[in-house]
Amino acid sequence: MAAIQRDWPAMFGWLAASLVIDAVDGAFARKLRVAEVLPRWSGEVLDLVVDFLNYVTVPVFAIVTGGFMRPAFAIAAAVAILISSAIYFADNKMKTDDAYFRGFPATWNLVAFYFFLLRPGEWTSLVAIAVLVVCTFVPFVFVHPMRVKRLRGLNMFLCGLWGALAIFALIRDFSPPLWATYGLVGIAVYFLIAGLFRFGSRAS
Repeated sequence: MAAIQRDWPAMFGWLAASLVIDAVDGAFARKLRVAEVLPRWSGEVLDLVVDFLNYVTVPVFAIVTGGFMRPAFAIAAAVAILISSAIYFADNKMKTDDAYFRGFPATWNLVAFYFFLLRPGEWTSLVAIAVLVVCTFVPFVFVHPMRVKRLRGLNMFLCGLWGALAIFALIRDFSPPLWATYGLVGIAVYFLIAGLFRFGSRAS
């Protein structure tokens, strides 16, 4: 409803709440032995369905209706994002043995956040989307901040800092001071290239 009403800070606030739930629901499920008590239902499949809604569907709606590009281009971008993300979510090898994502992990909620923060022009938006769609299928790895063991302390710290800065940006209606914007961009760049620090890890 927040997305339909173009209340973008509220929309991202709800998506943030979903991220928090996503981070803890597995621990609760294991604690309550849900897989044993309700063996008919797959928590893993349910998790993928919810993730596709929160990481792809809602953010794509925001990208299409957020005024970043003309309608025809926006629809084409949405189709590319939805199809590539669906294929990615169906990939049984989307993660490596050491918990890295293989290819861009379809976190379009973060892409949409940076679109609203930075307000790139039409062609910059289209190029960014095209590059990330292609990166969905390349063998380059992306770090999972909570599961990758290498530099986990640094990754978790940066995630916490990012969360604080992102909330601040939402409170300021995507018009935070430049230092906050620079901080958010710097953390994004780090996580985009963090896979390069995967020295000595298994590449399978």
